[in-house]
Amino acid sequence: MLEGKFKFGVVVFPGSNCDHDVYYVLSEIFKQDVKFIWHKDDSVGDVDVVVLPGGFSYGDYLRPGAIARFSPVMKDVVRFANEGGVVIGICNGFQILVEAGLLPGAFLRNKSLRFICKNVYIKVENNETIFTSLCKKGDVLKIPIAHGDGNYYVDDETLDELIKGDRIVFRYCDKNGNVDEASNPNGSVFNIAGVINEGGNILGMMPHPERCSDPALGCTDGAKIFNSLIYSLNFVRKFLIEQK
Repeated sequence: MLEGKFKFGVVVFPGSNCDHDVYYVLSEIFKQDVKFIWHKDDSVGDVDVVVLPGGFSYGDYLRPGAIARFSPVMKDVVRFANEGGVVIGICNGFQILVEAGLLPGAFLRNKSLRFICKNVYIKVENNETIFTSLCKKGDVLKIPIAHGDGNYYVDDETLDELIKGDRIVFRYCDKNGNVDEASNPNGSVFNIAGVINEGGNILGMMPHPERCSDPALGCTDGAKIFNSLIYSLNFVRKFLIEQK
């Protein structure tokens, strides 16, 4: 377990169903300070990290994340993110970040037009982020997905920008790290499973790391993402203290 405690805020929307999963792993597995942030709050409060969890916010009416993007708290989430605050959007949370304009792209129905709930493999394409600092480039993580609208789309120009900016953090692959059409569960362009913003402080990913962080579940690959973040935050904290 990494040393150092940080304050995490987990936003709860009507229809969120992974909020307690995230709260549990952060508080019980990683021993962090965690609080719930209600969607009607006007501020995220004094936190180091904001997490937008998975689920079906507002029943996914119109399209996933479209209504949640207008929840009162999102105005402050956008402010927090634009000022450099760390934000993670998982599954529906990723969709909300896209709808809020904090990450590029759009989400379409899965290519199969079916809801998919299973374990998949993702390849670490960029290990020089605060979310992957303890990973190696090319590492393959086994992480579950559960979505019906996980088909991530960007146009060719935006895809080129993501590639050149090294902003594609995870791509769907097979267990040996091969990235191909067969390993793409939802049809996402370029097998993209997770991206970051230009500043590197906002991560959106469709797979659920909180569902594979507890050793009791038999797989802890998701812990590498949370541990990487805690490690990075500790590094920054130590640096700032040394500069005083």
